[in-house]
Amino acid sequence: MRVELDEPKCVAAGQCVMASPEVFDQRDDDGVAILLEEEPADELLDGVREAVAICPAAAIWLVDQ
Repeated sequence: MRVELDEPKCVAAGQCVMASPEVFDQRDDDGVAILLEEEPADELLDGVREAVAICPAAAIWLVDQ
């Protein structure tokens, strides 16, 4: 699975970082989310799925490869 993040759509809520800190972080200057792992290990996917579900801007999604 590959994670995609639409940075311009991000509202810097930080929910993704709380759900999956191994995969997401936030830029220091504006708080917009950034991807740390585009293709996270299987054991991290539950956290990524949670991040997708709770993102208030719907700026994150998972893509099957």
